[in-house]
Amino acid sequence: MFRDPVRGRTAKTKGKPMKFLRTATIATALLGVWLGTVRAAEPIGNWQTEDGKATVRIANCGGGLCGTIVALKEANDPDTGRPKTDKNNADANLRNRPMIGVLIVLGMKPSGTANKWAGQVYNAEDGKTYSGSLTLQDASTIKLEGCILGGLVCKASIWTRAS
Repeated sequence: MFRDPVRGRTAKTKGKPMKFLRTATIATALLGVWLGTVRAAEPIGNWQTEDGKATVRIANCGGGLCGTIVALKEANDPDTGRPKTDKNNADANLRNRPMIGVLIVLGMKPSGTANKWAGQVYNAEDGKTYSGSLTLQDASTIKLEGCILGGLVCKASIWTRAS
C-alpha cells in the first residue's frame, strides 16, 4: 500500500505492477513475432544459389528488386589465381569486371501475382540476359526463372535464404 499524493488516499497496488509487467511482456513478444513474419515475407536479403556457388543480395532498387553477387564459393579463377571475372559477357568491355558485384537480377517489379516479381536475369555462365521472374515461395525459398521465346521456354533455379 502507498499514499497517492494527488488524491490524498491510500491505494492498493497488490498484483497491479506484476499484471502490467506480464501484459507488457506478452505484447512485446507478440510484436516481435509479428515483425519477424513481416520481414520474412520479403525477398530482401542474402540468398544462396541452388548450386551453392554464389551468394546474391536481393535489395530494393529503382522501385523494384535487384540482385548482386556478394560472394562466391570459389572467388578466384583456378587457372589464374586471380578473382573470377565476367568472362562470358556478350559485351567485350565488361568481360574483365570481377564477378563479385555483378548485378544478375535486374529491375524486378511486382507482377500482379502475390509474391512474384518480373524483370530480367543475367546468366554469367553464357553472358546473356533473359526475361525472368522471382517468386518468394516461403520465408526461406525463392524461385528464379529465366525465359526465352516470350516465356515459352524457362529454366528455374531454387535459392535458399543465407544465414
